[in-house]
Amino acid sequence: MKKLLFVSTLLLSSLSLTAVASGTGEHAHGAGHDDHASAIGKPGNPAKVTRTMTVDMSDAMRFTPATINVKRGETVKFIVKNSGKIKHEMVLGTMQELKEHAEVMRKNPEMEHADENQVSVDPGKTGEIVWQFTKAGTFDFACLQPGHFEAGMKGTVAVK
Repeated sequence: MKKLLFVSTLLLSSLSLTAVASGTGEHAHGAGHDDHASAIGKPGNPAKVTRTMTVDMSDAMRFTPATINVKRGETVKFIVKNSGKIKHEMVLGTMQELKEHAEVMRKNPEMEHADENQVSVDPGKTGEIVWQFTKAGTFDFACLQPGHFEAGMKGTVAVK
């Protein structure tokens, strides 16, 4: 088991260094993620926030609200509050991306996030995401801590 963990860590480090050396600036956990994130929008400019929304995450494995409505082009600052006693996170993405990411998290539960479309929040703490929704459609968000997504900790963003 230790050998597998070492090899996995070595592989992820190698991917991360390759990404940095190639100028993409992406880390292994988010490698290629920016392409997927562009399907749901782009990181927002904090100086151009048009609305601030509070999203609560609970140990009942639920987001409140679970459905968010925004206008296309709007830059939203999500204040993400963890009212539970265990770590939670909010990750914006397509359902396919979230499912793939959840699988990676099951295999690597200690993996930390550094992408702009996600925030991990310790119990009793608050984090934030600033995101501009550039395309109309229905998009998703979820908590990808192992077991949380599978327990139904997800929601939707309707962009009109």
